[in-house]
Amino acid sequence: MLLRSVFLPFTASSRRDLVERLVQLLIGLFLYGVALGLMVRGGIGVSPWDVLALGVSGRSGLGYGTVTNLVAVVVLLLWIPLRQRVGVGTLLNALLVGPSADAALAIIPAPNSVWAGATMFVLGLVLLSFATGLYIAASFGPGPRDGLMTGLVRITGWKVWIVRTLIEGSVLIIGFLLGGPLGAGTVLFALGVGPLVGWFLPRISRRREERSRRLAAVAAD
Repeated sequence: MLLRSVFLPFTASSRRDLVERLVQLLIGLFLYGVALGLMVRGGIGVSPWDVLALGVSGRSGLGYGTVTNLVAVVVLLLWIPLRQRVGVGTLLNALLVGPSADAALAIIPAPNSVWAGATMFVLGLVLLSFATGLYIAASFGPGPRDGLMTGLVRITGWKVWIVRTLIEGSVLIIGFLLGGPLGAGTVLFALGVGPLVGWFLPRISRRREERSRRLAAVAAD
């Protein structure tokens, strides 16, 4: 009944567009978790948030995916004083990325050399950037960490790069003190994720918009 009440106000074309966006969101979040698994398994370093997650995981004995979910929940709690609006994509991001990362880690074998690990990391970084473009272009709300950044930018009036640097720098230091791994991959992530997401996101968004326009045109005919 609840799903029916959500879909009833929409036309057939808009319902189809909504379903396609939901599928895109879910695929993006699943691939994001797989990408995290690839980078962690690569063993040459991880992103600042994953340094924190692995540090907490090592200290607590909890699985990496579980800690990833718990960190996302804590970050969402920080949204409350910032008065950030939570979207469906925000909640699904907090719930689904961790399990898909754990599933990837259970399947992906450990690399047999540093070069194999580096290749695995780079593949994970590219896949993560593509997956980020997918779930952002679906337009169901930002991920927990992105929303924290935009909320702080709005409240403080500081530039985005300053807020992002402060957040990720703090997370990196805390994670390192907890025993999280630093390495060349951490530097590669910092230098590569922005340009890669910047390449994928506009292309995916453009295709999504073109698809939505075609559906609307068919409905109008």
